Amino acid sequence: MGNERFEIQRRIEAPAGQIFEVLTDPHGHVRIDSSGMLQWAEGERVRQVGDEFVVHMDRESLNDLPMGKYDVTVIITRLVPGQEIEWTISGTIQPPIEHLWGYTLQAEEGGTLVTAYYDWSRIRPEYRGVVNFPIIPEAGLRATLGILARTVEKH
Repeated sequence: MGNERFEIQRRIEAPAGQIFEVLTDPHGHVRIDSSGMLQWAEGERVRQVGDEFVVHMDRESLNDLPMGKYDVTVIITRLVPGQEIEWTISGTIQPPIEHLWGYTLQAEEGGTLVTAYYDWSRIRPEYRGVVNFPIIPEAGLRATLGILARTVEKH
C-alpha cells in the first residue's frame, strides 16, 4: 500500500489552548480550510470523542469528482483537550470512506508546534482505485497551517 499518511508541521506563535479553540469549533474548520471545499458549518464546539457537526461542502473547488454541493458529518475519533483532535467523515458516499484528519499540538516556549495529518491507510477496499488519494495534497495541509497561523497569531 505504500505511504498512506502524511504529516506537516509548523511552529505557530500562539498558545496551544488558543489553537485548540479554533480546531474544536466547527466554524474554525471552515475559516482555516485552504481547499475551498468547506463552505459553512453547523453544530456546537466539540468536547469529546463521538461529538459531531455538519459541514456544507462544494467539491467544485477540487474539480475531481462531479459531486457539486453536499454535506458531511464530521465525527470526532480522538480528542485530548489542548493537545490533539482527530476526525473522520460520513456523508454522500456510503459506506463512509474511513479516512482520518487531525492535529496534534505541542506547547513550546513562545508558541506551539502544530502537526496536521491526513491518513487514508484505513480506507475501505471498495474505494481503492476509484477515488484518488490523497484527496488533499501535502501542499493543501501546509496552506491550512498557514491560514491557522494567520488566524491565531498576533502581529
